[in-house]
Amino acid sequence: MAHLALKELGADMVDILLKTATDEVVLRASTATPEFVGRVRFDAKRGVTGTVMESRKMIDRKAGESHPEEIKFPGTEREDFAHEVFVPLSDLGVLVVRYRQSAPDEKTEAIGNEIAAALMGWRRAFEVGGHADRLGALSEVTQSIATSPYVEEIIQLLVNVTAEQFGYKVCTVRLLDESSEELVLRATQAKSSEYQRKRSIRVGESIAGRAVVERRPIVVPDVLTEDEYIGHELAAQQGLSSMICVPLNIEDQAIGVLTCYTEEPHDFSQVEISALETIAQQAAFSIERAKLQVRSTLMQEMHHRVKNNLQQVVSLLRLQLTHHHYNSIDEAINDSIHRILAISAVHDLLSREDLDRVDLKSIAENLVTHMQQSYMSPQKAIHFDVRGDHVRLSMTQATQVALMLNELLQNAIEHGFAGKEEGEVHITFEAVDDKVSLWVANNGNSLPGGFDVATSSNLGLQIVTSLARGLGGVFQLYDSHAWAVAEVKFTRVTSD
Repeated sequence: MAHLALKELGADMVDILLKTATDEVVLRASTATPEFVGRVRFDAKRGVTGTVMESRKMIDRKAGESHPEEIKFPGTEREDFAHEVFVPLSDLGVLVVRYRQSAPDEKTEAIGNEIAAALMGWRRAFEVGGHADRLGALSEVTQSIATSPYVEEIIQLLVNVTAEQFGYKVCTVRLLDESSEELVLRATQAKSSEYQRKRSIRVGESIAGRAVVERRPIVVPDVLTEDEYIGHELAAQQGLSSMICVPLNIEDQAIGVLTCYTEEPHDFSQVEISALETIAQQAAFSIERAKLQVRSTLMQEMHHRVKNNLQQVVSLLRLQLTHHHYNSIDEAINDSIHRILAISAVHDLLSREDLDRVDLKSIAENLVTHMQQSYMSPQKAIHFDVRGDHVRLSMTQATQVALMLNELLQNAIEHGFAGKEEGEVHITFEAVDDKVSLWVANNGNSLPGGFDVATSSNLGLQIVTSLARGLGGVFQLYDSHAWAVAEVKFTRVTSD
């Protein structure tokens, strides 16, 4: 259009500036400085352009004349033109025609009207086609994310399919971590490792953080010139230009934000923004649905685990009934309490650590603390040292090891330090591939002469032997360098 107008009017330079959805004017075509197309942009109400768009009247500025709000851009300084004609293109923008010597052609205003009519017709056709395309894209994205039961898969599908269907350079999803009040990057289809490692941002920080607070989409025409935007250097490196942040809203709360970037300057139309809002809302519902499914599954799993552990408690109590070595009912009850607390320690760690794995060193440290607070005599000065590898076990194996550790620690305190007021107990863990070893050693009393675990009547040691056998492992008790050492070896399994 610009070159046709240049030829038809016999002018020396033609520019076309168009208004955007964000009330800016952007240079969209230039016969003399095409390298500035998309880069020159300013408020639609400023300068000669703003006056022409507001009045809808053509202005012919002659050589030497100036405008009180004239806008200048480095590298685009105005030559000494005899005439600069600013023609309104309806409410779409302005046609600028420059003549070095000759006078404006009388057809200038008519050409402007033709360009405006052509642009309006093209925009209507584009909106109709674009609406159909975006409806297709909307259907594709929402169907993809609605069929997945997993949060990570939902958000990865969201960024992948949205970027593909809408032609975006980069799409990301940040989800709200309520404990830290931060938006954590959870998914992006960008291949750059630097982009995948982008730091978390606080709620209210940068554009994405503000979109979550205000619970509305925010458009940035150029992230490289936006002061509020965080990460200008990475954006320049990745070749990013325009951006939109759309919050993932559930009723009156935002749970995250979808951010989309384009490679070239881009005007996000209202139809496009509405489509992205619909996608974001569908994603938010899908994420919450997936979280509820996970919680439901976890509740069923916890019910199963509690039932199994209660059965184990019953078995231990029945085993105690067959032994008559207790001096009092209180002593028997206290033994039962310690065994139940050992199982409780595993559940406590499951609630604070991983959902499926527990660290043995954490179990040992918990049991040691419990022993020091409720089992040991205040007169005893026994130092405990938990050392070795961090070994993570499934719930079932961790519970069995916790029960064994409880018995071995009680045995060390009760028998190893009988008649002694001080000493040391070392708890050591080692894992080589799937082979796990643990040792509970004390420098108290040596084992009785001819001691044999297999023939011992000690209930605690019988429990350890039985549990070790249940793990497919072995249990030994022996003296080594003036230390009494309890050793358990077994094979770690990958799942319950």
